[in-house]
Amino acid sequence: MDYIKNYNEWLNNVYFDQETRDELKSIENDKKEIEERFYKNLEFGTAGMRGIIGAGTNRINKYTVRRATFGLGNYIINKEGQSGKNRGVVIAHDCRHKSKEFSIETAKTLAAMGIKAFLFDDLRTTPELSFAVRNLNAIAGIVITASHNPPEYNGYKVYWEDGAQVASGIAQEIINEVNKVNDYSLIPTIDETLARSKDLITILGEDQDTQFIEEVKKQVLRKDIIDKVADEFKIVFTPFHGTGNVPVRRVLKEVGFKNVLVVKEQEKPDPNFSTVAYPNPEEKEAFSLSIDLARKENAHIIIGTDPDCDRVGAVVKNKDGEYVVLTGNQTGALLLEYILSNKKERNEIPNDGVVIKTIVTSKFGEVVARNYGVEVMDTLTGFKFIGEKIKQFEENKDKTFIFGYEESYGYLCGTHARDKDAVVASMLISEMAAYYYDRDMSLYEGLIELYEKYGYYKEELKSITLKGKEGSEKIKEMMHHFKENPIEYIGKVKVSKMKDYSKGIDNLPKADVILYELEDESWCAIRPSGTEPKIKFYFSAKGVSSEDVNNNLEDLVNGLMTKVNDFINN
Repeated sequence: MDYIKNYNEWLNNVYFDQETRDELKSIENDKKEIEERFYKNLEFGTAGMRGIIGAGTNRINKYTVRRATFGLGNYIINKEGQSGKNRGVVIAHDCRHKSKEFSIETAKTLAAMGIKAFLFDDLRTTPELSFAVRNLNAIAGIVITASHNPPEYNGYKVYWEDGAQVASGIAQEIINEVNKVNDYSLIPTIDETLARSKDLITILGEDQDTQFIEEVKKQVLRKDIIDKVADEFKIVFTPFHGTGNVPVRRVLKEVGFKNVLVVKEQEKPDPNFSTVAYPNPEEKEAFSLSIDLARKENAHIIIGTDPDCDRVGAVVKNKDGEYVVLTGNQTGALLLEYILSNKKERNEIPNDGVVIKTIVTSKFGEVVARNYGVEVMDTLTGFKFIGEKIKQFEENKDKTFIFGYEESYGYLCGTHARDKDAVVASMLISEMAAYYYDRDMSLYEGLIELYEKYGYYKEELKSITLKGKEGSEKIKEMMHHFKENPIEYIGKVKVSKMKDYSKGIDNLPKADVILYELEDESWCAIRPSGTEPKIKFYFSAKGVSSEDVNNNLEDLVNGLMTKVNDFINN
């Protein structure tokens, strides 16, 4: 793309509003910034787009949002015709800068195309959007969010009629439609008031919230335990300034928890996420205020949800009295043990029951599930693949979904949503912690109990950032190198199998992932990030004790990273 030509077009075309042109005028002497903003279109990928907020073709703004929506709208019309227009699209947004504005622009573009838009009256969680798509029999859904990215980002995620993020085939056809849109001035829009008067924009409110919460509450397993300990059991909760505040507190209250202490500094929506460096429940630093409150109140569990409330982290006291953030793998295994043990007591584990996890998620949970006779399926990284499986089970009527999760703190119990749901997960983690409390145990002691029962598992994730064109080429070279040069040993342990998922193995779509299985039941994987200029390295070790698994993991990490660094430095 001719970035100077594009810059001048946006700068001088009265189609773009004065605020946009003023912003562009302010960078007229910064050629590098102009190039960065205009050298390409912001990429619409397999689930939507994500980028820095600002004016330009390579930024997310109301014009690039309109462009994405026009492409999606054309796909709906071409694919579904009048039926698709009438069924409409559900739109939700989080608390980020411009999120509400972008959601309204999305609705106005769809309405101008004759496609009904169902627009939430205020910020909502991603899982509620997923639920509402199916609940309203809509053809698609859109959520304006950049999840746990820094404050300068926003994004646009697309869901299809099953409530899951769009599958790869549909995504590519939508991408093709978006890429046809080159003249922004041809994208239709309509006045919001006029659209609402024509029933082309419908506002959604508390009625949808209640229906969603009622579905979440159906996943409660031990209401009797909650009622028994409610007077003394304390939960500290933080929504990290995001969308989880209202629904998580509501569901915890309605299932019977009486002592839910909210981190006041992080309670209200804040697009700057001003109390955290990074609003990510994987990071212990993000929980510093929560831990201070938990210490003061002697709380039994800390729960934190990311800004769009699809991922959740849990913090517990270890044997030394220190607060530690459970990993996604640990929480997933604990939840599986809790769910399946209680279902077994009531003889409610279905004979065709299935647990789904991703290929880079620990085998810890798999061992737990198999102990209860439950089948475990692997999918590629990304919760949309778990959503696809749920849809297949319902269509084929051959399997019953019990639980799905991934190592990156995403969980789903129930089929009310088709994406990870931190509302239901927060409820179940709290209930599970109450269950252990009733047994005079902390959740950390429950984890140790699982290790003693099933073996010690420990994981680690490392990333290397390689920016720009050169970095992208280096990542491709690295993947090619490891695919073409099989490794015999990693550390002291022999590799028993190398899996190259780019060949379309294990009945999964092709993916640029390499996984090594070792003779001691450890494994590691190499995977380029789909959203950042990074290559990721996943490690999982098994041992007979805490010390043993720590040693095995250290040997595994050092063994592979030595080979990686040798490649990078040569």
